[in-house]
Amino acid sequence: MDKKFEILVANASHLQYVDTILNTIEEAAKIRGTGIAKRSPEYLTQKILEGKAILALDGDIFAGFCYIETWGNKQFVANSGLIVVEQYRQLGLAKKIKKKAFKLSRTKFPDAKLFGLTTSAAVMKINYELGYRPVTFAELTDDEAFWKGCQSCVNYPILAEKNRRFCMCTAMLYDPKEHKRHRRI
Repeated sequence: MDKKFEILVANASHLQYVDTILNTIEEAAKIRGTGIAKRSPEYLTQKILEGKAILALDGDIFAGFCYIETWGNKQFVANSGLIVVEQYRQLGLAKKIKKKAFKLSRTKFPDAKLFGLTTSAAVMKINYELGYRPVTFAELTDDEAFWKGCQSCVNYPILAEKNRRFCMCTAMLYDPKEHKRHRRI
């Protein structure tokens, strides 16, 4: 089925979806049995109002989401919270959302290194196709606020025990200095 989705930078008119987004993320984490950093409704509201959130809609039905956040004095940008509602999976929607988040990140912060942490092989593949590469955690931001966000993940004890060098997630990084020509996505 070739479904048409509206994939856009969210704005104040989309605040109605915040609770649905958070519930969808939490339920998906439970089903997968993997960790995920929990975010508050206020935090997601802030991302939407700052123009740092991507929303996928099927008409007026929530289908997917991702947001971006800067760290280390805007030297790093994380694409986080990627979620696709179960009934819309396997349609290429996650890739479309990630591409839109990638473009938003590169437009707003062209010199920043982009990164993500994931346990999902599908997300790793998408990131790789966008030009990300697997890296050690030491190559990511040293911003304490970022790492504090990991504390709500069920895998945080592993990260803490390993002094933020290892965890269950794979770290992936896109460094614009490694890409001489900007990719057209």
